[in-house]
Amino acid sequence: MKMTGAEIFVRSLIDLGVDTIFGYPGGAVINIYDQLFNNTSIRHYLVRHEQAAVHAADGYARTSGKTGVVLVTSGPGATNTVTGIATAYMDSIPVVVFTGQVPTLMIGNDAFQEADIVGITRPCTKHNYLVKDVRDLARIIREAFHIASTGRPGPVLVDLPKDVITAQGVYNPPKQLSLRGYKPTYKGHMGQVKKAVELIYRSRRPVIYAGGGVILGDGAKYLTEFADLLNIPVTLTLMGLGGYPASGRNFVGMLGMHGTYAANMAISNSDLIIAIGARFDDRVTGKVDEFAPEAKIIHVDIDPTSIKKNVKVDIPIVGDVKDVLKKLIKTVKDSGEAEKYSRKIAPWRAQIEKWDKDHPLKYKNSKTKIKPQFVVEKIYEVTGGDAIITTEVGQNQMWAAQFFKFDKPRRFVTSGGLGTMGYGFPAALGAQIANPGALVIDIAGDGSIQMNIQELATAVQYKLPVKVAILNNGSLGMVRQWQDLFFEGKYSQTCLPSYPDFVALAKSYGALGLRATKPSQVEEVIRKAIEHPGLVLMDFAIDPFEMVYPMVPAGAPLTKMLLV
Repeated sequence: MKMTGAEIFVRSLIDLGVDTIFGYPGGAVINIYDQLFNNTSIRHYLVRHEQAAVHAADGYARTSGKTGVVLVTSGPGATNTVTGIATAYMDSIPVVVFTGQVPTLMIGNDAFQEADIVGITRPCTKHNYLVKDVRDLARIIREAFHIASTGRPGPVLVDLPKDVITAQGVYNPPKQLSLRGYKPTYKGHMGQVKKAVELIYRSRRPVIYAGGGVILGDGAKYLTEFADLLNIPVTLTLMGLGGYPASGRNFVGMLGMHGTYAANMAISNSDLIIAIGARFDDRVTGKVDEFAPEAKIIHVDIDPTSIKKNVKVDIPIVGDVKDVLKKLIKTVKDSGEAEKYSRKIAPWRAQIEKWDKDHPLKYKNSKTKIKPQFVVEKIYEVTGGDAIITTEVGQNQMWAAQFFKFDKPRRFVTSGGLGTMGYGFPAALGAQIANPGALVIDIAGDGSIQMNIQELATAVQYKLPVKVAILNNGSLGMVRQWQDLFFEGKYSQTCLPSYPDFVALAKSYGALGLRATKPSQVEEVIRKAIEHPGLVLMDFAIDPFEMVYPMVPAGAPLTKMLLV
């Protein structure tokens, strides 16, 4: 039976198990929206800006483990997705973005609402397609989902010309996919695993350094088992928080620019780094020439291009983190040396505990001014840690990472690689849709929240009970912090006016707005927000001069931290 391209599109998504789309209609995709009108298998969420559609799909993917799906029109509809696509690309998030396009014969003629979105997004997608024939549509859609969700995940874009969508074709999806040149390695090489265990046993100051790959690869359970089997200290990247429990006995905190003193000193003085699902980015290494000068490195990653890219590696292991961790655990157990090794490195653990005791995460509390760290601690206390936390980008992001203790994976949702302001709120909507019974809280700044604040309408329309905690310091806080520390306090374009009134704005959208101006009001506001059945904006008037510490200045080694 013949179908239109629009019918093939919808049928393909249904057969792939897609039940959620985030999007915004337009002329180039109106035929697809016509097919979605009578569809009962897929729920479409209408956002108010296409960038937010991708962030919402991204948050949906991060918290559910599924692939997020986006549908937008051509031209500006497509170009508005680029920031969201780049955000997902940098953090390896599986998202498939479908964009409308002018008819194939008009491509290149500067037609109305034409944009070369394939060319524009080539640097920030794992792969992208321009569909030129309706007969290829079902195959390409399947390939897009396969590529997005396998190997090192990432966004895939599929550009759909109007004539392909309206053309007739037979729905004949491939039964098997075989993509030439795309064969991710899932099985870690056993010989390399054995070499890694031998190197571990020779070490005296080991550190496990784990990143977002542990969470994306569903390896958190095995990371915890492996670390606790040998009692090796664990430090996590921003993207890896929750990959090992914050309450776990071997956790030493987040490392890097705003990491803990203990984590940064441990990695800097180690003689062996076991890197799992992490990429040694600049926010983690600091000055690369002085990064862990005495350490040998074992690097586990499913993406071979990530290994040896930034630092020299002694034992590379290409493979899925879950598979490699299982093999490491079995090899260690079979050796019977775990307990002996744990005793051997006891002095090293004691040294790390001393670093942590001497310089814990701390801040100077106040009876008159609301400290942002206090707000985050209260959110953790009131929720008992049982919440999905999304963040915007900047100081709010770092305070959330430092003072909310994540014991489970897929509970912390933030833009790590690209550092996208405006990410947290639409990502929270996607997380709420993926986890309808969960408490979802976006910890935001007064600058960042305004970048996608129009999505308040989306949240109210679909009755998404997200809670937003705005740490309002009247500035672009992280940039101003740098101006304070390195530019003689010259606040060039970082001071924000005291509008909008977030409480009144929430009310105008049909949501609840709450405000706290002194520390004694903070807990009451948080409890009221959680008890309210709908969307809530909490406006916390925090100390405007509070900074994020510790801090490693740009270009400095991890050992040169600025402390409170």
